[in-house]
Amino acid sequence: MYIKFIDLYVYILRNILIYCSCKVCNSGYDMGSFNSLDLIMILIVATAFLLGANGNKLTPLHYSQTCPQALSIVKGEVAAAIESETRIGASLLRLHFHDCFVNGCDGSILLDDTANFVGEKTAAPNNNSVRGYEVVDHIKAKLEKACPGVVSCADILAIAARDSVVHLGGPSWKVKLGRRDSTTASRSLANTSIPSPISNISRLISSFSSQGLSLKNFVALSGSHTIGMAKCTSFRARIYNDTNTIEASFAKSLQRKCPANGNNGDNLAELDHQTPTHFDNLYFKNLLKKKGLLHSDQALFNGTSSVDSLVKRYANNNEAFFKAFAMGMIKMGNISPLTGNKGQVRVNCRKVN
Repeated sequence: MYIKFIDLYVYILRNILIYCSCKVCNSGYDMGSFNSLDLIMILIVATAFLLGANGNKLTPLHYSQTCPQALSIVKGEVAAAIESETRIGASLLRLHFHDCFVNGCDGSILLDDTANFVGEKTAAPNNNSVRGYEVVDHIKAKLEKACPGVVSCADILAIAARDSVVHLGGPSWKVKLGRRDSTTASRSLANTSIPSPISNISRLISSFSSQGLSLKNFVALSGSHTIGMAKCTSFRARIYNDTNTIEASFAKSLQRKCPANGNNGDNLAELDHQTPTHFDNLYFKNLLKKKGLLHSDQALFNGTSSVDSLVKRYANNNEAFFKAFAMGMIKMGNISPLTGNKGQVRVNCRKVN
């Protein structure tokens, strides 16, 4: 990466010098009269071209000079959090997903409500459901101590999602960095852009497509439900009403956790009832057996779905799933990031500077 930047810099500088030389020759100006100020101006122009070409792009090396310990700090804190509570790995992954689906990956989901501001935390898909905010706070505090004002909250979410997946046995990928943090949020968009657990297949495909994600991205990223848990309120309707698309004994086992009537809405069930704390392709194997926990899970495979073949592929080939998931995460992480002079790097992820 550095070599490419240097090559580009030299290329731009050389062409500026050639251009200047030609202008000098044509005007009869004496090359010997070029002074240090002339050369400094040429260097400034070349640097401006270089920054203009690359300053607004995400790159895995974004913090290599400004905060070289950033990745190791995040990795260590994520590992400690998961060792303390395994479920938090899925929560951190979900945080990144819910952030990116609302005006892009900009850390907006982390903003607290105030007397004059309503954020995304209290939107229906997030309220009393999305978790991991305290872990992000802890990571941010460590980073602020090491590199004040450098690492954005949006980038913390992207790195923590990757590190959570890896820690739980899933694939790794190079996280592209350089996002900046939003100073706004949208509760209304959070209510409409984040897919519901009762969504049908057409609604799911539409939700992902509107974010620029393909069918392959959609199915692979749905595999994130191979880890984590869901509340009874998210799957109660399915286990009593979806009789044609749920295996009977599986439904009965869930009904014991989630009675049709009663105040058991916060009771939890594993999204993957076999290996809920290990990232693998059993989520897809469960769908083939009509054992998807959520209605939106089983919607991916019903014998007539447009994505049935992809579900079968990932169920039969863990490597193919891992590869597609990593590619999907990179693409999702690139949804409308704030870069350059847009947004800010929040000192506290919960509030605007």
